[in-house]
Amino acid sequence: MAKTNDDNVPANLLQVDWSTLPQPPDDGGANHLEGLAIPDIELPATSQETVLLNKLKGRAVVFAFPMTGRPDVALPKGWDMIPGARGCTPQACTFRDNHGALLDAGFAQVFGLSTQSTAYQQEAAQRLHLPYPLLSDQNLELTKALRLPVMEVEGMKLLRRLTLIIQDGRIEKTFYPVFPPDESAQTVLTWAAKR
Repeated sequence: MAKTNDDNVPANLLQVDWSTLPQPPDDGGANHLEGLAIPDIELPATSQETVLLNKLKGRAVVFAFPMTGRPDVALPKGWDMIPGARGCTPQACTFRDNHGALLDAGFAQVFGLSTQSTAYQQEAAQRLHLPYPLLSDQNLELTKALRLPVMEVEGMKLLRRLTLIIQDGRIEKTFYPVFPPDESAQTVLTWAAKR
């Protein structure tokens, strides 16, 4: 059995040598997003609520990720060698560990976003002790409406890793591509400190 940390997360999920993994290229897939209004789409959350990102007041951060792994489910074959695929657990944990700092920096809310079902996301939310909800775009409504960058893996449409800063229902800033994933929250905090 793999050694785990205090959160029962296998150490190999958090201690990653990013230099051994392919870096995702900037393919321009998010160039059109800044300034767009968020469409009126309900997203189920692991908090048992439904979230309308366009109705949020203030500034929120939404980090999109391909998919979290589960201890009882094998990842797709060759997952680590797909540029930008590996790193969902480190990214989720860095937003968890910096959650208080993000709120102190003026973010009203933090969300994770993927195309996995809420039931699937619930396992990661509980196992990783996430203080913020994960949102499900399982039906790809938000993904299609905003034309978010996606990858197709084993028949699944998965979001490419990106971070959206939303201010009063409009995309203020986009970070894409996001690499390495475990620096994602710090990138957001650095940006917020310059505002």
